[in-house]
Amino acid sequence: MSHIFKKHLEKFIEISDEEFQEVLPYFTQAHLKKKETIMEKGQICNYHYFVLEGCLRKFFINDKGVEHTTEFAIETWWITDNIAYEHLLQSEFSIQAVERSEILMISHAAQEELLTMHPKMERYFRFVYQRAYAASQMRIKYLYDYTREELYLHFCKKHPYFIQRIPQYLIASFLGFTPEYLSELRRKMLS
Repeated sequence: MSHIFKKHLEKFIEISDEEFQEVLPYFTQAHLKKKETIMEKGQICNYHYFVLEGCLRKFFINDKGVEHTTEFAIETWWITDNIAYEHLLQSEFSIQAVERSEILMISHAAQEELLTMHPKMERYFRFVYQRAYAASQMRIKYLYDYTREELYLHFCKKHPYFIQRIPQYLIASFLGFTPEYLSELRRKMLS
């Protein structure tokens, strides 16, 4: 599985086999079962997770007990509670495997050491954060700009692989819909 990570790194930085072998020990590989939670709300967020295979989601439960998915991560995507990770705070979110998943984890301390010892990785993580920030900005724009139907159609067009892999109730949660509304919307679109 480490070849997946190396190939991903090579999209952003030049890294030799020797350098990669020096970088790899900073990470721990883990296997997650479907619906296994790797971080609970209230825990200190000490890890950043890279998906080798599978899908993770980040979510919170509001005061009314309603679950809201704020982010998904599929192969070669990163996920964490960024604010809590950066400052080693208690997380406001939980992270769970949507399907059986293989991940790499890096602790905050290991990442800091990695960035000091391998400056190329600083450049890599800058690219990762820039892309994640841009995606977050666009998601906020879509939430304000699109009708609910347009939002769903845009999501389907932009991320067709999610529609096939992710349960509809989680897509509804991510888009701010109830599962019932999403079912009604899909019925309307098919007729």
